[in-house]
Amino acid sequence: MKSLATFGTGCFWCTEACFKELNGVIEVRPGYAGGKTHNPSYEQICTGQTGHAEVIRIVYDEKIISFEELLRVFWYVHDPTQLNRQGNDIGTQYRSVIFYHSDEQKELSLVYKSKLDEKKVWNAKIVTEISAINNFSFAESYHQDYFNKNPQNMYCQSVVRPKVEQFKSVFSTQLK
Repeated sequence: MKSLATFGTGCFWCTEACFKELNGVIEVRPGYAGGKTHNPSYEQICTGQTGHAEVIRIVYDEKIISFEELLRVFWYVHDPTQLNRQGNDIGTQYRSVIFYHSDEQKELSLVYKSKLDEKKVWNAKIVTEISAINNFSFAESYHQDYFNKNPQNMYCQSVVRPKVEQFKSVFSTQLK
């Protein structure tokens, strides 16, 4: 059965490149969600005025990979304690957020977040927002599969590639 998950983890180029490698993931596409503007452009998002976050929309096969397994990857591939940023990417558009598509996803996300906070996995409190999906739109075509199409880009070399390599070493048994 095909299902959807939508995550914001900072720059969508980084996490698109990771999640698309997972067995059971059918499609990953960058987009924008959570704001007040309908069909915003990347330029509008970058102003921080639309309220949107850069996100990835994941289509996955529940028979192969569960939402909980996707959450495990979500928590791993970014720092959920950084408010409105990831590394040098700063602004509300880079916030850590789970946009849930069902009550079950909401509950699983809240429980997972609570357990991580209780275990003090990070030195700071998790600031990840957990909200119902709203006002989603896909990002422009040039953002789709950006890392694979632009491997020599300086950002891809210095930020995306190391993240993808680390991800692949940790999740090697779950890759396609």
